[in-house]
Amino acid sequence: MSFGRNPYVSKAQAAEQKALDAQDDDTRTRAYRDAAHQWDRAAEREKPGKYRAEYERNAIRNRELADGESRTSEPAGNTAPAKAPFGALVVPTDPRFLN
Repeated sequence: MSFGRNPYVSKAQAAEQKALDAQDDDTRTRAYRDAAHQWDRAAEREKPGKYRAEYERNAIRNRELADGESRTSEPAGNTAPAKAPFGALVVPTDPRFLN
């Protein structure tokens, strides 16, 4: 860990990646909620300004994605691969952060 870096940003990005890679709705919803929680923690560590506002927006977006996933669940017989929701931030994540 480097000094001066916010460790919760990488954790939030990893949780978003897990949500995008999730195979079922329940797992995806939990991952989006975890990402929102990590973005909230990242925002708490920042001074008021650009980054704090960005992290708070990311938390809100992830909560909306989690709520949208739980309301629009598909039938259990659907075996189509999961796709990223429209407008989702697709960030390449370093595989080391996926543990």
